[in-house]
Amino acid sequence: MNTVSRLHQPIKEQTKFWRMPQYDNMELLHATFITHAFTRHYHEWYAIGMIERNHYTFYYRGAMHTIHAGQIVVINPGEIHSGEAIDEIGWTYRMLYPGITMMRQIAYEVTGKFWDLPTFPQGVIDDLDLARAIQRCHMALEDPHMRLMHDTLIRDVFSMMILRHAENKPMPLRLGHERRAVALAKEYMAVHYADNITLEDLSSQAGLSPYHLARVFRAETGMAPHQYLINLRVNRARVLLESGLPIVDAATMTGFTDQSHLSRYFKRILGITPGQYSL
Repeated sequence: MNTVSRLHQPIKEQTKFWRMPQYDNMELLHATFITHAFTRHYHEWYAIGMIERNHYTFYYRGAMHTIHAGQIVVINPGEIHSGEAIDEIGWTYRMLYPGITMMRQIAYEVTGKFWDLPTFPQGVIDDLDLARAIQRCHMALEDPHMRLMHDTLIRDVFSMMILRHAENKPMPLRLGHERRAVALAKEYMAVHYADNITLEDLSSQAGLSPYHLARVFRAETGMAPHQYLINLRVNRARVLLESGLPIVDAATMTGFTDQSHLSRYFKRILGITPGQYSL
């Protein structure tokens, strides 16, 4: 095949996903998305990556942002976000999903201080040296060998991120009445996520009317209560799949009607299918 024909090959959606148990079960993704759109969702871990090709737009902290090739995207744990293409050729990125425990440990190693929560105030970071370091690290982590090299590169990248761009954010201790109501609704869903929860169930726990709770919940989280519940179910299903449970059982145990119901939302939120995640 000559150079001209290669240049005109259509870009296709593709994903490569893997998990590294030796690093607090950190997940990694190398993906090209064109038509896929991430619905608003959150993770219980960080989402850190560099854009290799083109650009995309995403919702984060109450606003839409555009990120371009060479820039870094950082989503803190628990933050609502989305993602979708701007044009017909989509985007390609390399993502790492480290857990809070590992990031705290690295923050302690590089500063000698205990961190409540390493937090990155900017969702889009312009730092070309760091972006290149993330790319090199991610590419090296595709090779399952050379543990010592992996240990070094991971610490190089995350320590550079923490020293240059993080702040130590204390965990919130007090909540106002409405924020407390949202917290109570979240706590109820965390326990009863597999049930057919109603808005009245949540409002009785939160001490607000159903109408008021729905408005406050969306204003506080950026998601409607049912969207938050779906995200919670997907996260619980993810844990079950990671333990080796069959997809159909994970679906029924987390409140989805069947395997296809879980698969639809799993792909919208995580960008891969339950089958890919289970490999």
